[in-house]
Order: sequence, then structure tokens, then C-alpha cells
Amino acid sequence: NVELGSLWRDQTAVIFFLRRFGCQICRWAAVEVSKLEGSLRANDVALVGIGPEETGLKEFMDGGFFKGDIYIDETKQCYKELGFKRYNAFNLLPAALGKQVREIASKASNEGIQGNFSGDLLQSGGMLIVAKGGEKVLLHFIQETPGDLVPLIDITKALGISASVQPGEKP
Repeated sequence: NVELGSLWRDQTAVIFFLRRFGCQICRWAAVEVSKLEGSLRANDVALVGIGPEETGLKEFMDGGFFKGDIYIDETKQCYKELGFKRYNAFNLLPAALGKQVREIASKASNEGIQGNFSGDLLQSGGMLIVAKGGEKVLLHFIQETPGDLVPLIDITKALGISASVQPGEKP
């Protein structure tokens, strides 16, 4: 067991909360945020991914989608405390079929990133960036739809660093 606060105790942390490890959009977003890994490391910033369950973890790891450390929050306690909502039968379908989701899924497919529907389809995710020691939350992003993602430039701005990466085509 790892306490969430320990992730930023000794260094600033970018924490990416994935919806599911099998989610095609999440995999594409993991590849995107991983483009910052070198700049983050050079600035003593940890890159951490958290998933809500182990389902799909092996395939996610084998696919090399994410360059940071990975943790599992099987109780989804962090997800609840940070306000990451759960979809229901009424709001999942419209959210999943939205234009932004379709555009990212198409881009992911074009880049050879596939997904599956294994695991908890109802959990949303987001991102948390916390300064070293927990003295300040630099960014708290909650997904409203599965296609809501934090642009790389917003991550670097929140951290006050520069990075020479080429983000994927913006959806």
C-alpha cells in the first residue's frame, strides 16, 4: 500500500488518473503525457499513473504506453476524494460517442493504439499536479467526458518548466 501523499513528499508529482488500462483514449493520453517524461525528470518531477483496477494492467505495461510509475487504487478511494465521477447508463453513451472522443480514438487508431472494453467502463479520471511536500496543488483536472485531456502545454505551465516535445495533433 502506498499513501497518495507519499507521491509528492520528496518531489513535485504529475499524477495521471486513468479511467481504465484498456481504454484506447487513456492509452493515447498516456503516450502523450509520457512525451514529457524527460523534461519532468530533468526538473525533478515524478510522473505517476494510477488506475482503478488491475484489469488490463499487463497489456498496458507490455504496450509501453506510459513511462512513469504505475499504481492501482482498487478501492477507488482517491478517485472519490478527488471528485472523479462515475458515469451511469444514461450519461455514458453520449459521453463516449462525443466528437472529441471519436477524434482521439481515430488518431489513436492511426497511431496503432488499440483498446478494449475490459474492466470498469463507468469510472472517469483526471490529473493532479502537486508541488513537493504537498505545499500547493498546481493543477486539479477532472474529466467531464472520456475525451477531456490536459494539453501538454498546460502541464508544463502549471509546473513552470519548458519542454521541447511535439504533442499529438490536438483533437
